[in-house]
Amino acid sequence: MSKLFQPLTLRGLTLPNRIAVSPMCQYQAQDGLVNDWHLVHLGGLAQGGAGLVMTEATAVLPEGRISPDDLGLWNMAQAEGLARIVHFIKSQGAVAGIQLAHAGRKASNPAPWKGSGSLPPAAGGWTPVAPSPLPFDTGWTTPMALDEAGILAVIEAFMDAARKALAAGFQVIEVHAAHGYLLHQFLSPLSNQRQDTYGGSFENRTRLIREVVVALRNILPEEMPLFVRLSATDWVEGGWDLDQSVALSLDLKTLGVDLVDCSSGGLMPGAKVPLGPGYQVSFAARIRAEADLPTGAVGLITDPEQAEQILALGSADLVLLGRELLRDPRWPLRAAQMLGATVPWPASYARAAQGTVPMR
Repeated sequence: MSKLFQPLTLRGLTLPNRIAVSPMCQYQAQDGLVNDWHLVHLGGLAQGGAGLVMTEATAVLPEGRISPDDLGLWNMAQAEGLARIVHFIKSQGAVAGIQLAHAGRKASNPAPWKGSGSLPPAAGGWTPVAPSPLPFDTGWTTPMALDEAGILAVIEAFMDAARKALAAGFQVIEVHAAHGYLLHQFLSPLSNQRQDTYGGSFENRTRLIREVVVALRNILPEEMPLFVRLSATDWVEGGWDLDQSVALSLDLKTLGVDLVDCSSGGLMPGAKVPLGPGYQVSFAARIRAEADLPTGAVGLITDPEQAEQILALGSADLVLLGRELLRDPRWPLRAAQMLGATVPWPASYARAAQGTVPMR
């Protein structure tokens, strides 16, 4: 049997296969609310056969959004909008997951096709927060360093968003601690120059993510999986690296994290990332082996045989696809045919399941 189409059980939840939709910002929200775009986008991916459909990075506070056009989950109107999408995802046999996030110093930006850099207040922007008053890049707004009360407010916001995610019916929660956003900013000595209990040593720099995980694990049902997305390395000397990611993953396992979603980079502009097919898979493999924790592999995974090999070699337990699913939302159904797996198609599309569908 194809490894890609074997179920994956984490705690009390079983994914129907090992293909997950990687969180991908759509920049289509208003006031953090979903709309028809999100229903069609995420619903179509569920129709396409992915076992786990994750929302984009969903901000736990208004000032935690990457842009004014991002999703949020700080009020019940947002939860009610998401509930409709969750219901549809589940109706297609997929599992609904949400990534909770805070952008930190990379907040208050325009959508990518509208420009780059910090938005001024006159254009709908705001002053971002961070562990230290260090802007992301030249010309970006200098963030305000969080004090202890601000840090506690961030933890409470993650808890409040998780409660609302439960109310909306989500089955998996992922904490975003990657790509240069707030929790990653605390992890890396390049962005965290604090002198208190949240800066300096490895223990101090990892304190916030550990506190967020403990807070969420205490309110989530025992049977509900909790994921964490990490940037396994900053790709910059003196920054966060794979050795620290392994050490943190060992801690996360003891705190009740069920899977580490292994990405990289995003903290520093100009980092030299050696892009290539599956360039981050080795991170998932090492964390899986040394932390004895399930992992997800993501990054330039485009071919079904490539995805199958990642799982067959034991490099990861889950494969997350992003841009390839934007190009081909039915990728999982096509992959099943290519790998000889039998999977259900939506009844209205079943006539297209007959015969071989060539892969691009």
